Amino acid sequence: MHIAIIDLGTNTFNLLIVRVNRDNDYTILFENKHPTKLGKGGINKNTITPEAFERGFVALQTHLDTIKKFDVDRIHCFATSAIRSSSNGKEFVAAVKDKFGLDIMVIQGAQEAELIYDGVKQVFPIGAENVLIMDIGGGSTEFIIANVKGVQWKQSFELGVARIFDQVNPSAPMQSKQVEQVNTMILDSLEPLFYQLKQQPIGALVGSSGSFDIIAAMVAAHVHPHLTMSKLTSYKIMKTDFEALNATFLNTTIEERLKLEAMDVDRVEVIVLASVFIKFMVNHLGLNHFYQCNYALKEGAIYQILNNKLKVSR
Repeated sequence: MHIAIIDLGTNTFNLLIVRVNRDNDYTILFENKHPTKLGKGGINKNTITPEAFERGFVALQTHLDTIKKFDVDRIHCFATSAIRSSSNGKEFVAAVKDKFGLDIMVIQGAQEAELIYDGVKQVFPIGAENVLIMDIGGGSTEFIIANVKGVQWKQSFELGVARIFDQVNPSAPMQSKQVEQVNTMILDSLEPLFYQLKQQPIGALVGSSGSFDIIAAMVAAHVHPHLTMSKLTSYKIMKTDFEALNATFLNTTIEERLKLEAMDVDRVEVIVLASVFIKFMVNHLGLNHFYQCNYALKEGAIYQILNNKLKVSR
């Protein structure tokens, strides 16, 4: 049996196609992403613009064209921050049903965090020591404190890079006062997280998917140029290497960033904000390294489906 997962994120619609094996495990056959910028122009007004509707439709049609090539038996669609928080999110869901025949499951922040954990735990060794999983999205950022016993605490914060970008409108190069503005937003928004970290200290930071994937690829291009990142599921990033890349982000124009090795053209504007966010967390936690993991919500969804933890339409 082949299953397709479409993760309708705020910046990107992600596709994962897997083959379910006899042991109820799965093999990844294909994965891809298509930019949508679903939150552009409306995310802080809690609306999806007509232009974003169309970009979403194009992304879904692209993924459906791919799915046809794999003889997929079931398609499961999950929507996150941009759709769940928009006043016209239900209209988008209805339009997708009418246009493509797809049922979209709109998940809340706590469930999104649980799915991310169930993705990460499959490939990143989580032991007795607490780890902090961080997933930076366009509309929200999820934090999960977990150990070998499972999730100890989780929360979704409406602090994604698309929301920050819309408020700060950073220049390129980014001004120091804009960095301070972002840091203040983080400090003001994450008080519940900081309280929990005092109660449940962590030993490692694990960044899942998205911006962490791009940063890992860009660091590896310099530090480990012979490494084939597509063959890895996680990568250790030293603070010194990351800070050098962060400084590059802060001090370059969009055109200069586009020329950087392993840069994702679709994230060239917001990657600097994700980097500022990560730097804040690394400094706050007093870490000299952190980890990237490319398993997240999509893989967590497959895990939950196969283990009957997630009730979805068939």
